[in-house]
Amino acid sequence: MALAQKPEPGEPLWWLDKLWGELEERRKYAETMRCYYAGDPPLSQIAEKARDAFRRLLRQARSNYTGLVVDATAERIQVDGVRIGEEKVGDAEAWRIWQANNLDADSDLLITEAVKVGRAFVLVAPNPKDASTPIVTAEDCTQAIVAYAPGSRRERAAGLKVWEDDWTGDLMATVYLPDALYKYQAPKPTQGMQGKPQWVAREVRKEAWPAPNALGVVPLIEMQNRPDLLGGCMSEIEDVLDIQDRINKTLIDRMMAQEFAAFRQRWMTGYEVPTDDNGQPVEPFKAAVDRLWVIEDENVKLGEFQATDIGPYLSAVESDVKDMAARTRTPSQYLLGSMVNISGDALKAAESGLVSKVRQRIRPFGEAIEDVVRLYLQAAGDSRDLSAIEVIWHNPEFRTEGELVDALLKMSTLGVPREALWERWGASQTEIAQWREQADQQAARILGGDPASLYGPKPDPTVTDPASADAAAVDGNAG
Repeated sequence: MALAQKPEPGEPLWWLDKLWGELEERRKYAETMRCYYAGDPPLSQIAEKARDAFRRLLRQARSNYTGLVVDATAERIQVDGVRIGEEKVGDAEAWRIWQANNLDADSDLLITEAVKVGRAFVLVAPNPKDASTPIVTAEDCTQAIVAYAPGSRRERAAGLKVWEDDWTGDLMATVYLPDALYKYQAPKPTQGMQGKPQWVAREVRKEAWPAPNALGVVPLIEMQNRPDLLGGCMSEIEDVLDIQDRINKTLIDRMMAQEFAAFRQRWMTGYEVPTDDNGQPVEPFKAAVDRLWVIEDENVKLGEFQATDIGPYLSAVESDVKDMAARTRTPSQYLLGSMVNISGDALKAAESGLVSKVRQRIRPFGEAIEDVVRLYLQAAGDSRDLSAIEVIWHNPEFRTEGELVDALLKMSTLGVPREALWERWGASQTEIAQWREQADQQAARILGGDPASLYGPKPDPTVTDPASADAAAVDGNAG
């Protein structure tokens, strides 16, 4: 199907060209953040002639602290459930669809990617095989992008997903508009995914072109880390890359010192080195515990250069790591790996900055997840009022079991509902539902005249205690 050469603003092909160009720029940013996260930042700039000789040292000198910053944040952001309206516990139907799409695991991937590169995406689509369970997939920020309506940071005007076909290598693209989905493809690019592709319409068997959008909204939802009022967002490590480079540079200097100057170098003057029959110098001195060096020439002088002290290098690295810890609010013991005689209160105080940061990060994540849940419930035909949806987050604060139990007991004296206490304990919504059902069954047995149920299940009278049976058999035989 031929396409117009100069699409008008707002047309599908216009959106495709516009979003493709923005996506190309975002890929560069994402790849940089991923290299630092993986501990593979660019090598330090040195003279080209020396680059091969020092390549081994350069690679060994990279220490990955930025990866720790990302993981320390992302691992404390965990979705435990979704509450709708005035429900006291998580909604069972919303959680069923969530788990049916493997979002228990994929939500961790989404959050880690958003913390790492600044954004991640979720795509919701109707399920032709099971209308009650829509398809929800996690999308990478190098393959997906959303455009918002002018003056809005939340109303999605268009979306784009681009990927490379595994079989043909061709580029595949889908433009998401509120009324329809427009699918395109382009010939296999000659230089990866660079340059402007020559798009043509991609027709799918038994599907109209364009395909109608049954959801009525752009089904691609963006999860942003550290968003701003202009619609931008940031990686958690963007502003500490210079510190990481500084650490790597210091490590390179330290390894150079270790390689060439971390030992006592001896020197000698006024000595003529002996040679063999071929004129090659012969090593006159061999060091050993049972050897003595003797030089008869009184004009020969011996000496040594002191080994380079690498202590300053270690101190410089530690100072830079502390700078990174302060800027990212990551506990210094995470980055330095040192915990000596730290009390529980001191440890809690050290982690307070990280906990506060995580609580701040989960708010924009929660808004995006609420949009996802609202959209897939609507796609499943849920007729409830979905205007009030709340994400239930796992408590990002780590406590010992004794501290947590003591806090929950004190909260219970204030009349806090048991379901809320179970949630604070860290129980999943599935566990809370099971516990509530078991508690209700226990209460029903008590009201039915069985107060002993408070102390656990009664023994089954039809089951004979093996020990008692053996004892009775012995008595019988003895008689």
